[in-house]
Amino acid sequence: MVAVRLWPVPDSVDAAAVRRWCATGLGGLRRHEAEINALNVYPVPDGDTGTNMMLTLAAAVEAAGFAGSTDGDESLGGVLRRVARGALLGARGNSGIILAQVFKGLAESLADAETVDGAALARALDHAAKTAYQAVAAPVEGTVLTVGVAAAKAALTAAESVDGAERADGRRGGGIRAVVRAAAHGARIALAHTPEQLPALARAGVVDAGGRGFVVLLDALVETVTGERMPELDSAAGLPGARGHRTVVEMEREAGSDEFAYEVQYLLEAPADAVRELKHRLAPLGDSLVVVGDDRTWHVHVHVNDIGAAVEAGVEAGRPSRISVTRFADQVRVRQSEVAHGPRGVVVVCSGAGLGELLAGEGATVVGGTPSTGELLEAIRRAGTERVVVLPNDPNVLAVATAAAAEARAAGIRAGVVPTRSPVQALAALAVRDAQRRFEDDVIAMAEAAARCRSAELTVASREALTVAGRCQPGDVLAIVDGEVNLIGDDLPGTGQRLLDRMLSGGGELVTLIAGQGAPEGLADALRDHVAGAWPFVEVQCFEGGQPHYPLLVGVE
Repeated sequence: MVAVRLWPVPDSVDAAAVRRWCATGLGGLRRHEAEINALNVYPVPDGDTGTNMMLTLAAAVEAAGFAGSTDGDESLGGVLRRVARGALLGARGNSGIILAQVFKGLAESLADAETVDGAALARALDHAAKTAYQAVAAPVEGTVLTVGVAAAKAALTAAESVDGAERADGRRGGGIRAVVRAAAHGARIALAHTPEQLPALARAGVVDAGGRGFVVLLDALVETVTGERMPELDSAAGLPGARGHRTVVEMEREAGSDEFAYEVQYLLEAPADAVRELKHRLAPLGDSLVVVGDDRTWHVHVHVNDIGAAVEAGVEAGRPSRISVTRFADQVRVRQSEVAHGPRGVVVVCSGAGLGELLAGEGATVVGGTPSTGELLEAIRRAGTERVVVLPNDPNVLAVATAAAAEARAAGIRAGVVPTRSPVQALAALAVRDAQRRFEDDVIAMAEAAARCRSAELTVASREALTVAGRCQPGDVLAIVDGEVNLIGDDLPGTGQRLLDRMLSGGGELVTLIAGQGAPEGLADALRDHVAGAWPFVEVQCFEGGQPHYPLLVGVE
């Protein structure tokens, strides 16, 4: 293979390299998501490993403020701390929790470093592997833990071998490149041997799914540090015992053991001593127990039969949130019958003839005004499918949408709510729909797309009031961003320009403008011209919405 250098080769790893690594790793996990999911046979899975690792890293990237710092600390340690924190809060499944621990170990080891050479990186990878190992109550060989340890050992060996040579002839930078290559190579070798360590993998003829995901991340690290891509690895061929498919019996093994049928996960705010007691309480209830955290927030994961006992233990230890329960048998039935159940429905709440036509054109069932729970439930039924996503598009409608979805689920319809605040967020969510995904994963993807779309409205004050932007008078133009008055102006075009400049200063690639009632003719076109002149690399799309009260809706993605 002829290596293609993608960017200048650094002599060390710094904060910018960490950002690039995470972005490259996320892209790699997205490309290999389906491949990694297909390998998922052990431990008893808590979803799909590829999806879990990808979404965990996506949460880490978002929390780290890659489009601008979230806490002002742009040092290497600061960026890694944000990555680790984001991964912890966004962790999904065993594989996601272990990945979060890897980043925690890196952040701890490199907390005070500005840049990292080969030896320091090798030590950090070793600490990260040990941190991940210690987080699992009953570590199993032949999993991502084994692959992580092997990568760290290879990195340490490489660091020792190049250290003397670099001191002798004054070379710099070779150490870091040798270390990352050795880590990736060591991980690949360990991954190939995982079927020899786990009978479940040997029977299925595949390598460990989490280990494969970890190899993707190390390949991304090689690409970041050396500027060269690693050769593609085919996990379904060319590995010991690989045959690239599984039987129905093995698929059922993936969906849960005979002993424990449910996965319980939650975030927990609790002191460390209470968490130690929590582990003692949870251990006898089931298996795959993992409790990880950063002394403030803990992510709890366990497979059990007694769901109530697992949750009650968390309540006694502290304050649980984001509680989720998954029945493994349901996961298998969903995977096997996803296509047979037909298309998915979308119910969207909006006002304005133009908006209604626009969203109906996207295949949505449109409900106007401020609907009741019963009206939304009827719309969910009218969608005519067994799986329906509800987009409320207004904070005041969210509770009603949640209640309607609960009623629909009780009636046998799998309904999910994406908490959109504005129609511009609904358009962002609809743009990422993918019928090939599991329904729950599609809902999550739509929610993430909506959250990435910042929304704003232009309206006219009807009375005098004191706002966070100052006192307004009747007739003033108000720019409202995420529910708060952000600007007060004299006219719609001028205030719209200031609003767009303020929103785009925080980054953005796509602006959506929806003109409503009261908008002067040509408002959207004038604002599009302004963006083209001031922000030439930003795309603008304009629509006639006809919505009342808000002459302009704005979305920035």
